Amino acid sequence: MFPVSVNVGLIASLAALSIPASAQIFGEGGANGMVILANNPDELNKARMKVNVGESSELATRGAMTTSARARAPRGKDLDTSRFAEVIAEAGRKWHVRTELLRAIIAVESKFNPQAVSRRGALGLMQLMPETAQRFAAGNLFDPKVNVLAGARYLRVLLDLFDDNVELAVAAYNAGEHSVIKAGYRIPAIPETRAYVPAVMARYRRLISG
Repeated sequence: MFPVSVNVGLIASLAALSIPASAQIFGEGGANGMVILANNPDELNKARMKVNVGESSELATRGAMTTSARARAPRGKDLDTSRFAEVIAEAGRKWHVRTELLRAIIAVESKFNPQAVSRRGALGLMQLMPETAQRFAAGNLFDPKVNVLAGARYLRVLLDLFDDNVELAVAAYNAGEHSVIKAGYRIPAIPETRAYVPAVMARYRRLISG
């Protein structure tokens, strides 16, 4: 039975394993959220080596991925920015966020594709991660209204947190508020975020001016 590795989110299922009460179990947590278990130190070392090799491969793959679903969203003439005007206007009014900012983020994140899914699991028009959405919404994230209202609410929190500094709020939307705070209330030195913020801000300024 040992060694095994399990996701921490499923750790409760270990209770179902048939393990003798007298057995001595050795274990440690992996950086990828896995728990490595073995019934002796030698087996634990072997399991650790296998998991580390797997982690390196997985992290290398993730490094080539972006958080947004730009590659999967419609391009060029398929981009219809008028489809969700009422939803965006409602979200803007409710959470006091400029509709131009919502449109700019939606354009960069999903290109107005309500079914967009990123390789990291971000969903819908505003590319909300499920764990983020749990803080601000309940419902189907592929529903444009649910998604945009949740995204606008999150943006309102970020704008309040960063004293209405739009660039920092946009950076936090991409990288998380803690990353911006750790960077000294500046745009974090994350390549994706450094590209994301100018892209959103350029579109935002165009929408305001035009």
